[in-house]
Amino acid sequence: MTFSYESRKQGIETAKNTTADVLIIGGGITGAGVALQAAASGMKTVLVEMQDFAEGTSSRSTKLVHGGIRYLKTFDVEVVSDTVKERANVQKIAPHIPKPDPMLLPIYDEEGATFTLFSVKVAMDLYDRLANITNTSYANYLLSKEEVLKREPQLKQENLLGGGVYLDFRNNDARLVIENIKRAHEDGGIMLSKTKVIRITHDETGKVNGAEVEDCLTHERFTIRANVVINTTGPWSDHVRELDGNNNLPNQMRPTKGVHLVVDKGRLSVPQPTYFDTGKNDGRMVFVVPREGKTYFGTTDTDYTGDLLHPTVTQEDVDYLLEIINSRYPEVHLTIHDIESSWAGLRPLISANGGSDYNGGNNGSLSEAGFERIVQAVEAYQADASKKAEVEKAIKEADASLAEGTLTTSQLSRGSSFERSDDGLLTLAGGKITDYRLMAEGAMKHIQEILKEEFGQLFELIDSVNYPVSGGNLDSNHVDEEMANLAKEAQKIGLNEEDALYLAHLYGSNLPKALTYNTLVEGLDLRESIALNYALNEELVLTPVDYLLRRTNHILFFRDTLDKVKEPVVNRFSEVYHWTADEKMAMYQQLEAVLMESNLTKLKEENN
Repeated sequence: MTFSYESRKQGIETAKNTTADVLIIGGGITGAGVALQAAASGMKTVLVEMQDFAEGTSSRSTKLVHGGIRYLKTFDVEVVSDTVKERANVQKIAPHIPKPDPMLLPIYDEEGATFTLFSVKVAMDLYDRLANITNTSYANYLLSKEEVLKREPQLKQENLLGGGVYLDFRNNDARLVIENIKRAHEDGGIMLSKTKVIRITHDETGKVNGAEVEDCLTHERFTIRANVVINTTGPWSDHVRELDGNNNLPNQMRPTKGVHLVVDKGRLSVPQPTYFDTGKNDGRMVFVVPREGKTYFGTTDTDYTGDLLHPTVTQEDVDYLLEIINSRYPEVHLTIHDIESSWAGLRPLISANGGSDYNGGNNGSLSEAGFERIVQAVEAYQADASKKAEVEKAIKEADASLAEGTLTTSQLSRGSSFERSDDGLLTLAGGKITDYRLMAEGAMKHIQEILKEEFGQLFELIDSVNYPVSGGNLDSNHVDEEMANLAKEAQKIGLNEEDALYLAHLYGSNLPKALTYNTLVEGLDLRESIALNYALNEELVLTPVDYLLRRTNHILFFRDTLDKVKEPVVNRFSEVYHWTADEKMAMYQQLEAVLMESNLTKLKEENN
């Protein structure tokens, strides 16, 4: 069963003429997770996304699957415990995507520092115990100042005390979405990108029974009927509710913008992901991450009230991040002209969820006595002399509670919200990428109950902890060996070892199928030909930008070869989709516009 432009047309016709059990609005990671579990449970499932899958938010993260060690600076043990457990679940069902990548955390003696060497060791030990990695090769350890500088000689030496190394995971956010979407498609779901909801429809009693949508390719409008409609549109959640004339729930979203910048490894080189305070005493922290011969860093965290479809990188964003990086790496002297690519994304924060920090915000301060009480409880926990409840009790009893008052954007929780309006519209919003499977599982239990109680339909939900995404049929305990074996098969058709491993990590257990699409595309090498042909036939790419930005990360991390491949890619799309000369030119211009925006061309011209 292909997943292509042709299958999309067939899916639209089916969606027009049947009543779905579940209609999912939004094709980011939240909607994709719900779609996988619904389709796998045998529900007639339709998902509609007005852009490309993952285009809005889920391809614009820091590209890590966080364990959330920063929560431990306020001893939020429950959050970290849940997060590391769920991270392990995601790695289990998508073993070719999240990969272990230990994080270096340099510690500076400066005002507003998140951790001291003592407190970071306490936090890391507790983190390891919660993640069940104590006494493994991934267990944390401390580094002296000299050892930190040996690893990262470009780091600022002044006030550097040392550092800690702890386990975190790198991620390919857009690939995680598409692999969930593909699995839902494989299980019979209808997954429709470039399909926009115009209004929520109702039956004669005023209950939600579907949505009127528009095919953004043909501009045809049609209605999809469904017993259950769930809104999983992230920052757009309030907007979708406004399309429901009978909705009684208030707006809840407070989106914030996060920016990341990419430079060549030759300008800023780090051997592993690195995470530190900004040095501005603003309660924020910044990641610096190596990837594909490049280094990217971020993120900003600012309230956003602009166009949800088109958040952009501003001069202010660039100045903020470059100032931090040039302070922490004083010899690199990065300027805007070093930036090869960038991205700006929105976080689906929920206003009502206050307190828990995501990006390093400072929730307040504990008194010395309160802090010591918590440390003692943690040490007893580590020594198996007390239970987690004792740590939580110590936190609650600390005499100086976390400060209240106006929350900054970094202090808003990334917690999720599940609500049902009086007319039946479900909304699943907020959360973070690490929790997507768990959020979907919770929503599915409610959907299962609604279908049983209100429609007399019985469905048995899958065990989503053990149900892999597309490409995830691998032994998650021996991923490196699995990747090596897959790469050996790829080498048999003429790929070199590097390209074979690249495709193995991109497609996982789908690599054998991908290798069947090995017809050379004019102007592309074998690796690029396989990736493009596979995407056109099996990953529903409708534009060159879909392919170069989200099915691959070419625009972000392979700018060196982009000029060579972009024209052959556009030409191949034109051949497959029979574009007219004007349509082909429009697509090429769309690609060029995205490249100029990612490259910050306009800002660079203003800085000449």
